[in-house]
Amino acid sequence: MEPLTEHRLVSRPVVYGFLRLVRVSEARQEALAASLAEYCRSHELELSGVFTEREASAGPGSAAFTGLLDVLALPDVYGVLAPAASHLGPRAIAAERDRWIKAAGSRLLLVRRPHHSYKPTAPSPVACRHSPGTASLLETET
Repeated sequence: MEPLTEHRLVSRPVVYGFLRLVRVSEARQEALAASLAEYCRSHELELSGVFTEREASAGPGSAAFTGLLDVLALPDVYGVLAPAASHLGPRAIAAERDRWIKAAGSRLLLVRRPHHSYKPTAPSPVACRHSPGTASLLETET
């Protein structure tokens, strides 16, 4: 009898991490790297490496990002993992980098999804409206 799939060695989808660490404490760096590793563990991904950008002035084609694009060309690479979209850089650079990642045939995975402003919906005014001049059904004549 064949063993169950869970008991076979199955390769996990390969991802590479990307961190933008400009003026960040050592403790914060370790926490961010740990968040990538934990995300991969809980989502059954193989974190094969982490590319780190440390310069605030780095453009979209920085050395770290170019290295990331190079490994995305390898066979069987699933995607890029970052703690948040801000790790790709300022908005214009992040948007360009996101396009390059997708053009390489990879996915961008974020540990922390973007926050959308929460707008609670008010109850329907029809459902809450009580008119003092309206008689209830029990009070009407039949």
